[in-house]
Amino acid sequence: MTVNTPLCFRGKSILAPMVRVGTLPMRLLALDYGADIVYCEELIDIKMLQCKRVVNEVLETVDFVAPNERVVFRTCERERHCVVFQMGSADAERALAVAKLVESDVAGIDINMGCPKEYSTKGGMGAALLSDPDKIESILTTLVKGICKPVTCKIRILPSVEDTVNLVKRIEKTGIAAIAVHGRKKEERPQHPVHCDVIKAISEAVSIPVIANGGSHDFIREYMDIETFQKATAASSVMIARAAMWNPSIFRKEGLFPLRKVMQDYIKYAVRYDNHYTNTKYCLCQMLREQLETTQGKKLHAAQSTQEICEVFEMADFYEETTTIFTAKKTSLETKIQDEDDQMEDPDVIKMAVRFDKREYPPQITPKMYLLEWCRKEKHPQPIYETVQRPLDRLFCSVVTVAEQKYKSTLWDKSKKLAEQAAAIVCLRTLGVPEGKLCEGENPLIAKRKREDRECSNNRDHGDDLAEPSHKKANFIEGASDMNVPEMPR
Repeated sequence: MTVNTPLCFRGKSILAPMVRVGTLPMRLLALDYGADIVYCEELIDIKMLQCKRVVNEVLETVDFVAPNERVVFRTCERERHCVVFQMGSADAERALAVAKLVESDVAGIDINMGCPKEYSTKGGMGAALLSDPDKIESILTTLVKGICKPVTCKIRILPSVEDTVNLVKRIEKTGIAAIAVHGRKKEERPQHPVHCDVIKAISEAVSIPVIANGGSHDFIREYMDIETFQKATAASSVMIARAAMWNPSIFRKEGLFPLRKVMQDYIKYAVRYDNHYTNTKYCLCQMLREQLETTQGKKLHAAQSTQEICEVFEMADFYEETTTIFTAKKTSLETKIQDEDDQMEDPDVIKMAVRFDKREYPPQITPKMYLLEWCRKEKHPQPIYETVQRPLDRLFCSVVTVAEQKYKSTLWDKSKKLAEQAAAIVCLRTLGVPEGKLCEGENPLIAKRKREDRECSNNRDHGDDLAEPSHKKANFIEGASDMNVPEMPR
């Protein structure tokens, strides 16, 4: 498939993929300081496949959100044409599925084949792939044929130069756009010298761009050193990890900025893009390094929120101003959405402002169970729930249809289950039917369960090993009850 992208890997200075470091604030800061291409941190394929793509209108970002509401990957328009998404994968089809998920929001896709850490290698990913050339070929070929963005990979060198060159030549044949080479073996660490001669041998053996990586310890202290490392390796481009982590202004042709300015610039992006404070704190600690024992370093180490981090760096006013702007923007968007909802609202839907609080109900008894039981008793079809999620804040609202009448709560909830329970409450209260709350006194469903439990016990005492009918279990087990209610397509 033809690659349709302006991304080029020759003559570039590149921010390397670094776990916990290569998040959006660091990538944007590197671009500001002069980096041409930025790689995100390695993200595992299985985790990404659980994510939903959400447009965050408040932050003006695209978020890939896990089922637990954690943002796994966040990007924005500013970097769309220069960010490479690095994933950890050991399966060609999973890799392709992830690539298709993020393809429209990134400039390229990279497969990590060099990380020696256990979290990467234990699933056959990272450096573990170096011993399985067939799998490498399968993954890269599948990606090159399956997406329109350029595909790259990042490797470490093998025990011998000959084996490394042979592997890279095989990789080149898959059609990838470039290959990044960390000039160390998988058992070597940063304190070991980088093998510039091996990277040079690779550069001379293939025609695709070779990106040299691993020079922070031995070569790169300032911007001019980037060219020195490039010449020593004969590489097309240079990828910088630790030197950029310590001070991302390493990409400035004019020279390094003072660390205080760099950290304040970083914090501005962290606040602007709602970066989790633990990640912000980690990256700032990497910049401080030997200054962690200073008064400022100790205050940073003790900070337990983004606001406290800002206070450490005398940026409390910036934090207040930015959060005020975002709060106002969120309120404005919510008002706009509510107005649109009101205009499109079905006038036949019965509404109430209610929430489900499980503390008000006996264990294992819910409004949905009561509603299902009432529908059976009245010979109505079982309730049908239609649930939607609002992109702005990822909250849920559910509409339940009972006897051709629709009911909903006007309050949005943090989960699909809570939203459905709230809709059931609206229906039950409208019908004047008990909903199972503790304050309602004797609970017929609990009494029914006790009777059936006694009957089951008596049957066992008489040697009857037949299982309890599933339709009886469904009256009391929330999960089973839900399985009897088909969800409408969304």
